[in-house]
Amino acid sequence: MKKPVKVVVTGAAGQIGYSLLFRIGAGDMLGTDQPIDLMMLERNNEQSLKNSRGVQMELDDCAFPLLNSITATSDPYVCFKDAEIALLVGSRPRTADMQRADLLAANAQIFVEQGKAMNEVADRNIKVLVVGNPCNTNAYIARRCAPDLNPRNFTAMMRLDENRTLTQVAQKTNSTVAQISQLAVCNHGGTMFPALTNATVAGKPALDLITEDWYVNELIPTVAKRGSAIIQARGHSSAASAANAAIDHIHDWVLGSNGEWATMAVPSDGSYGIPEGLTFGMPVICKDGDYEIVKGLELNQFQKDHIAANIRALEEERAIVDEIIAKA
Repeated sequence: MKKPVKVVVTGAAGQIGYSLLFRIGAGDMLGTDQPIDLMMLERNNEQSLKNSRGVQMELDDCAFPLLNSITATSDPYVCFKDAEIALLVGSRPRTADMQRADLLAANAQIFVEQGKAMNEVADRNIKVLVVGNPCNTNAYIARRCAPDLNPRNFTAMMRLDENRTLTQVAQKTNSTVAQISQLAVCNHGGTMFPALTNATVAGKPALDLITEDWYVNELIPTVAKRGSAIIQARGHSSAASAANAAIDHIHDWVLGSNGEWATMAVPSDGSYGIPEGLTFGMPVICKDGDYEIVKGLELNQFQKDHIAANIRALEEERAIVDEIIAKA
């Protein structure tokens, strides 16, 4: 029997957290031979803690053999003690009347506290995935507040946009997602774009099978607005698909991507003109519990322009949160 891995999920009683926990317990994330000590972090209020107790009861009732222990708490220093993997799902959602600076300030309070707690008590090689939006900047905040930890290990989730793109391309080309390789998604949100220059479908160049008009006017807006479309359709935000993407991200990071590309937002090393340290979505290959950015790809002007727009947006957010962190 392997030694249990300590896994933290924040916002555990929320929609994504609820969809995520049972997949973790079933072994989908770390494998069916890896025991887990599960730590659930929730907000320190009566309703959130009551909800987390209910989730813990359901996990108990599943009798997952891999769940060695389950702990629910509102104390980040208890929750992150010796943690080896952290999925930071909980964040402040944007309301209709909220300005971007207000959203960043509200989330900074959450991720400054969690970053400091990890810096003080977590395993020194903890792997961190930020799911809560704005995930790139929230990952940057946590990393800045954990200077004693490995900065490479603070990542943000691009996998949902990658998975959405895979399905759209597969349906358009009458193929399956398993037949698509070397597809990546650069960044997240309104400036997101799928990079298909190197993608193949059943061994054929993807761009030979689709039109530029479909790529620009259908694929990109469909993926970028998919979350809103799901809210309109079912009355709730993407939960199961977001949880699935988080599972995919950690699974490949820990167990390897078998030579295939995966999209992760990671601290830039300066590749492709992206400023060093900026948390940015890029293609990576995962092996031996680590990742390497795919280097040497040629970029066309469309890609360069969209990367530049991504950089501007993220640097604006970083400037705002740097002031907040300095006062924390």
